[in-house]
Amino acid sequence: MAKRTAVIDLGSNSMRMAIFEKTSRYAFHIIGEFKMKVRLGEGAYEHGGEISEKSMQKACEALSEFKNIAKSYKCSKIFAMGTSALRDAPNASELIGMARRELGINLKVVSGKDEATFGGVAALNLLEPLEEFVTLDIGGGSAELALVSGGKIIDAVSLNLGTVRLKELFFDKKNLNAAAPFIKEAFKSLPKNFKSKNLVAIGGSLRAISSAIMSAQDYPLKTVHNFAYKFQNHKNFIENLARASVLELGKFGIKKDRFDTIREGALIFLGAVDAVGAQNIYTSGAGFREGVFLSDILRPTRKFPPNFNPSVRSLQDRFLLDDNKTIVKYAKDLFAALEPLHGLEGRYESELAVAARLHSVAQCLGFYGEHASSAFFVLNALNYGFSHAQKCLVAAIIAQNGKKTSSEFERFKNLLPSEDVVRWLSFILALAKNLDANCSHKKLEFEFINHTLQIYGAKELFMAKENIKKMTKPDTFAICFA
Repeated sequence: MAKRTAVIDLGSNSMRMAIFEKTSRYAFHIIGEFKMKVRLGEGAYEHGGEISEKSMQKACEALSEFKNIAKSYKCSKIFAMGTSALRDAPNASELIGMARRELGINLKVVSGKDEATFGGVAALNLLEPLEEFVTLDIGGGSAELALVSGGKIIDAVSLNLGTVRLKELFFDKKNLNAAAPFIKEAFKSLPKNFKSKNLVAIGGSLRAISSAIMSAQDYPLKTVHNFAYKFQNHKNFIENLARASVLELGKFGIKKDRFDTIREGALIFLGAVDAVGAQNIYTSGAGFREGVFLSDILRPTRKFPPNFNPSVRSLQDRFLLDDNKTIVKYAKDLFAALEPLHGLEGRYESELAVAARLHSVAQCLGFYGEHASSAFFVLNALNYGFSHAQKCLVAAIIAQNGKKTSSEFERFKNLLPSEDVVRWLSFILALAKNLDANCSHKKLEFEFINHTLQIYGAKELFMAKENIKKMTKPDTFAICFA
C-alpha cells in the first residue's frame, strides 16, 4: 500500500501539488499543499497555444522542486498531470520529453473530459451527500463540468473558458464588453442535460469568491470546503466583482494573488449559473488533485464503500486507542429509548453516532480538557462528507460534555439546531460514556416506561450510578438500574 502519494497539477496559470497520506485502506488526509505560478499558458492563447521557451523552463524548474519536496515527504507515488495549456500546445511533447529526460517524471496530458471527471469524483466522494448536481471547475485555460445524479457521474465536458484565456483575449485589451457574449456562446455547446439547481464550485477562483462571501457575512467557520449559499443572495456581489477595476478588488475581500484573474473567474461563474439553472452553490475545497488520488485508491468504482467516511476513519486511525463501538451502541439505543421525551424522530442520530465515535479523539493530548480539544479536532479535521452544520453539531455535542450550556459554541448558533436539541444529544452521549466508564463493555438494554429510563444489566456499575446521579437532565424523568 502506497502510504504517501503526491499529485502534481500543471495548469495554465499555476502548478500545484498535494501530498496525501493514507491511514488505512481508504482513509486519508492531506499533509501538504504547494503552489507555484508557472504561467504555462502565458501568451499562448494568441499564438496557437504554443508554450514559450521561458514558460517551459519555469515549468521544469517547478517540477524539479516539487519532486524534491515529494521525496522529502517519502512519497512512494507521484502523479504529474498536465491540463488545458498542455492539451492545447502543439509543442507539448517538448515539455513532456524534458520532464522525462531531466527529471524522470512521467508528465501525463489529461483530456478535458477526464479532467472534468476527476472533479466529479472528488465532489461525489468528499462533499456532503447531494442527490444531483453539476460541478464547475474553472482553470486558467478551460472550464470543466460534470453532471452527477444518483451517486454516479452521468457526463463530463470541458469548455475553452479559462481565466487566463479570457484575460489575454479580452481584459488585457480593455475589451470587456466582448467577454460576456464570448462566454455565453461557449456555454451553448453544453449538453442539454446539464441542468441542476445545485452547482458545486471547484477551483481557486470560485473558492476565492466563496471565501470573500464568508468574510463579508462574518461566517463563523473558516473552512471553505462545503460552504453553501443561495446564489440569489449573493448575485449582486458576484456581478459587482466581475465589473470592478483591479484597484477596487481589495474592497471585496479578494487576496492580492487573485487580483489578476478573479474578475474573469466571476464572469465565467455567472455564465455557468445561468446555463445550468443553478440556485444553490456548494463550495468544494477538493477538486482535480483529490479526484486523481481517489481514482487511484478507489479503483474500479471510484466510490467509497457504503457508510464509509474517510475523515472519521482517518481520525480514528491516527488518534483513537479504542474504536468506541460500545459507546456508539449505547448512544444510539438511548436515543431510541428516550425518543418520547426528546421527540427528534431520528433527526440528528447520525451526528450523535459520529460524536460518540470521536468524543475521545484528543485523548492523545491529555485527559484535562479532552472534550474541548476533541471538539477542536472535529472542527478542523472532520472535513469530508459533512455539511458545516453537521460538523458544528458533532463538535458541539462533544464540547458540551453533558452540561447545561456551552458558551464557547455561541458563535455557531446560526449553524446549530436549538439549544434544547444540542443539550439532549450531549446528555445522551455523556450518559453513554458513563455507562462504559469502567470499560466492561457490558450488554445493556434500555426502556422508557412510566416516565422512567430503565437500564437493564447495569446493577454492578457502581461508579456509573454515582456519576449519573450528578448529571443534569434536559427534562424531568427518573433513571432506574435493573
